[in-house]
Amino acid sequence: MREALSEAAKGIGLTSPNPPVGAVIVREGTELGRGWHQRAGEAHAEVNAITDAQARHGAEGCHDATIYVTLEPCSTHGRTPPCVAAILNAGFSRVVIASTDPNPDHVGAGFETLRKAGVEVTPGILENEGNELIRFFAKRITTGLPWVIAKTAATLDGRTTLGPGESQWISSDASRDDVQKWRRQCDAIMIGGETFRIDNPSLTLRGDYAEDRTQPLRVIFTSDELLPQTHHLFTDEHKDRTRVHWSQSLQDSLRSLAGEGVNGVMLESGGRLLAHAMKLGLVDELILYLAPRLGGGNTRLLPIDGITAELSDIEVAKIGPDIRIIGRPHSP
Repeated sequence: MREALSEAAKGIGLTSPNPPVGAVIVREGTELGRGWHQRAGEAHAEVNAITDAQARHGAEGCHDATIYVTLEPCSTHGRTPPCVAAILNAGFSRVVIASTDPNPDHVGAGFETLRKAGVEVTPGILENEGNELIRFFAKRITTGLPWVIAKTAATLDGRTTLGPGESQWISSDASRDDVQKWRRQCDAIMIGGETFRIDNPSLTLRGDYAEDRTQPLRVIFTSDELLPQTHHLFTDEHKDRTRVHWSQSLQDSLRSLAGEGVNGVMLESGGRLLAHAMKLGLVDELILYLAPRLGGGNTRLLPIDGITAELSDIEVAKIGPDIRIIGRPHSP
């Protein structure tokens, strides 16, 4: 199953509105084939693994074999035929699954179909790892809202901007490169109107991170109609990927993105929008880059009083000279 999870990870950020899924086929300890879901509308992981196994071992290559798949096989016909039919047609005797499909309309249906056909079904193997892999999709399909990652950088004294004449960048080159990895996983990047006006960001994937990947939507969340029309988001080659969400609630903004098939949103805003999202409980994951410097001044990470949160599932890593902290915020 760990090999199947590794296959699935190849599709993170590429499959929306579908989840990333991987599959590995085994018989008597020997791998026969493997595959992953590469893009929405194209073959699912199970079909790609079956195709690989049959190409390597012939039409009967999957007969009486076991397929390990990271998510419950689909049982309905969408843009592609149901994977349970492909599994039954290939002649598998056993299916091992990490995660149950979180879609309320499909949950458990794949298991039931396979068992009725006499296939042994073993769910829940490395389930936590499987659920982590599909957390963006699971949030959208069960709540109608995308998974929100808030990314920010601060000095050791909690400042988010530096004084006049100093660099606009608080974090290091290494941290900014690391941000590209997280952007690649998300379908949209959201900023506030003030960040848009002052920073004139591009919000694009660059270099290797842009390969085989549609540029994420770039969302300006603002109450101000007077936005600079000469800024990058309105004039560059990806201007068709720009959305302006004007005078909406943040919940409605996120809900409309989910309606466009967005599973994950990266919030790269200033402190006010971050604080607003935190206050509403809309931040699922926080990524903080702490730079080894003191900033002084009055700008702070959360410029609104009365917001408290604790982080769970904490990961700490050194990225260049900076410290990266990842966690899931919740009310204490």
